[in-house]
Amino acid sequence: MDSRGLNLPEKVVRALQSARNAAVLTGAGVSAESGIPTFRGAGGLWNNYRAEDLATPEAFERDPELVWRWYDWRRGIIASKTPNPGHYALAQMEGLFENFTLITQNVDGLHAKAGNRRILELHGNIWRLRCIAEGTVREDHDVPLTQIPPRCQNCGAMERPGIVWFGESLEPRIIGGAFDAARKAELFIVAGTSGVVQPAAGLAGVARKAGAVVIEINLERTPISYNADVTLTGQSGGIESVLNLVETKV
Repeated sequence: MDSRGLNLPEKVVRALQSARNAAVLTGAGVSAESGIPTFRGAGGLWNNYRAEDLATPEAFERDPELVWRWYDWRRGIIASKTPNPGHYALAQMEGLFENFTLITQNVDGLHAKAGNRRILELHGNIWRLRCIAEGTVREDHDVPLTQIPPRCQNCGAMERPGIVWFGESLEPRIIGGAFDAARKAELFIVAGTSGVVQPAAGLAGVARKAGAVVIEINLERTPISYNADVTLTGQSGGIESVLNLVETKV
């Protein structure tokens, strides 16, 4: 069957049109199409610091103001960006399945901005602040931040970014929900991720083992490709073409 140039195996087409339970995993490639840099590697240098040097509990304990100035810079970049066609296609897709879960490694909040509601943010959200004393979490979209470091509005203690840093464990409820969604999915879509960061990279394999049809959409093949029924090479905006097939079932 063909949709906007897609030639998909019949098994994949059937899953797109008949599945009741679907899950999607997105990575930095989806955000990159909105112009958001990865903030990692040589292209992500800020004042000669690497992300790996700043996104750690140790860096925050050593110099919270430095870490927060970096996050304030990142927030400023992200605030100027908008969802792209891939984001909007996934938001539409959410309403076409009985059960739909969007699992993302991105922290920019663009999936919610596009309209997705059932989201599991594996690595947190850059717009959330967490009190280091009480553990309370609040949203703050001020750009720039009015105070660095920001302070808890309840107790006055310092707040940290609501991000899972290098060396920290993912929140059990979030990663548990992601693996549960993968096991229950009849259709599992992976878009814009390198497939090397664990445990997220293992979700496609879990879904495949449980019987799901796995579709990968990425600029190039990845380790996830070995667990995919089909790999569509190209920008994640290709999700729009997949959406066209899903829509034919309603």
